[in-house]
Amino acid sequence: MSLSNPGFGRPNMSSLFELEFPQSVGLYNSYQDAQKAVDYLADNKFEVQNLAIVGTELKQVERVLGRRSWGTVIGQGVQSGLTTGVVVGFVMLLFAPVRNFVALILVALGIGIVLGVGFQALGYAMTRGRRDFTSITQVVATKYEVLCEHKVAAKAREMLQQMPGARAAYFQ
Repeated sequence: MSLSNPGFGRPNMSSLFELEFPQSVGLYNSYQDAQKAVDYLADNKFEVQNLAIVGTELKQVERVLGRRSWGTVIGQGVQSGLTTGVVVGFVMLLFAPVRNFVALILVALGIGIVLGVGFQALGYAMTRGRRDFTSITQVVATKYEVLCEHKVAAKAREMLQQMPGARAAYFQ
């Protein structure tokens, strides 16, 4: 047992993603195609623990969901306030003696709504119209490369060339 790995035989998580002298054995346009290649190798008894699928040529995609207006901002504030109010109400139930459960929940919801709308409105007012839309962002790969340990990379390449449709996938 090493001092750097006190997990009694479990591999270090960072080492799970490392290959020794990795070499490319295939480049694919989709994750599904790279996964099919690895699955093909697994089906043909290749030691797949020597492989990794790596997303390359990363890009950030922002998907615009809709316009922001005072109406949508207030609506979002009410939604987040309701959630906050319910959580605060139940926490208060745990730590404080309560005579009227309904009144406590209603007061907590009211406080949550006021705070939610207040914070959402403050944030929207501070943007001064520079970002009047809502969106989500995600980093995605445009290519997927199958990497292999150097000691068995030639065997993996050879096997992948036997895969039906592999020439189109490998020589892109």
